[in-house]
Amino acid sequence: MRSPAPRDSRSKPARTSQSISPGRGAAFEILTRVAAGKGHSDELLHSHITAQLSPEDRNLATALVMGTLRWQIALDARIAPLLSRPGQKLAEPVAIALRLGTFQLLHMDRIPAHAALNESVELCRAAGHPHAAGMVNAILRKLTGAGAPKAKLYELPPAFAERLAHPRWLVERWAATYGREAALAICEYDQHEPPDGSLFPADPALPQIDDGSRLVAELPSVQQPRIWDACAAPGGKTLILAARAPEAEILATDISARRLTAMQRRLEKYAYAARVRAEVLDAAAVSPTAATQYDLILCDLPCSGTGTLARNPEIRLRLEPAELGRQAARQRAILENALRHLAPGGRLVYSTCSLEPEENEAVVEPLIERGDVQQLSIEPLIEKLVASSVLPAVSAELLLRTAVRNDALRTLPGVLPCDGFYAVVLERNI
Repeated sequence: MRSPAPRDSRSKPARTSQSISPGRGAAFEILTRVAAGKGHSDELLHSHITAQLSPEDRNLATALVMGTLRWQIALDARIAPLLSRPGQKLAEPVAIALRLGTFQLLHMDRIPAHAALNESVELCRAAGHPHAAGMVNAILRKLTGAGAPKAKLYELPPAFAERLAHPRWLVERWAATYGREAALAICEYDQHEPPDGSLFPADPALPQIDDGSRLVAELPSVQQPRIWDACAAPGGKTLILAARAPEAEILATDISARRLTAMQRRLEKYAYAARVRAEVLDAAAVSPTAATQYDLILCDLPCSGTGTLARNPEIRLRLEPAELGRQAARQRAILENALRHLAPGGRLVYSTCSLEPEENEAVVEPLIERGDVQQLSIEPLIEKLVASSVLPAVSAELLLRTAVRNDALRTLPGVLPCDGFYAVVLERNI
């Protein structure tokens, strides 16, 4: 259900109609901004839009925003046949009101149907589209009591892609690369809030980050004197590096001054990060100013993010196949530049949170074949984490059985309880 560009109706629902709950009004405003490309869901849910909400309304807004985004493709598929004309174009505020109502009716058992229906109609009115209120009311009444579609005994990838609200082209890629069962597991994982970490033991001294992300930072398992975190924001991996190598000089860089400033505020909360120096820098083109060679470089690079759809659901709504090639070109540029600053015998961790081979193996393998670096096996690095009591033996066994292939780490959401990551450890030939 594609819509034309929305009119600027932000904030109207929460301010013009007392019959709309603050939580639903905030959710509508956030979804409107996301649809217009004016922010990401996670940032907006922690912005001024929700700052004055009660805990209950904040929880409702979060559930509505994340749930509607996760299920949007399937919601639109349920709404489309109920429109008066095939392929009918809806104004974005009307489409968002319909999605919000449909999500509540199909996926939120504790929400009374009348509340979901009536407030969605009011959201449509308050957004400046009273003429569409009758249509919203009629469609939601038809969906009341319908329930979410159930899985069939056996589904091909196109079927479970639509049922689980993922782009068909993306799911078919996963099925071809990882197999049907893994693709189904990824889709099912993406439809729920990511679980708390279970691979590592709880450690209050370390930042709370996804287990896949933490694995990437823990893999070097060595205390190197000179470390460069090339794409550091938001800083979780930088903090892991600082905790593991407290005497190291760590340079943390990011191309975004805004993200780097936020990262610096985060680092200030941890005493062991005092030796970290932050610098705005384009890792694809600019050399670090303090040193020309580093003993350890972490290249956790910008990517399509297809391994993080559970926590970043809007990615699936805008990602196109051509984006993979664009991301891969930038990843190659950053990796090539980073290798120029890797000391002989030094190690470089290359990682992405993408499930796509173009952004992973296809980027790294040509450099290995060139002979400047060699790829280290992940297995002994994981075993070293066990020996140092960083990783439990049961978690290591699970990783070795499901996530280590061809000396690389590949975590798949649903197969493992974490985001999808690819990581290799390269060592510069002396």
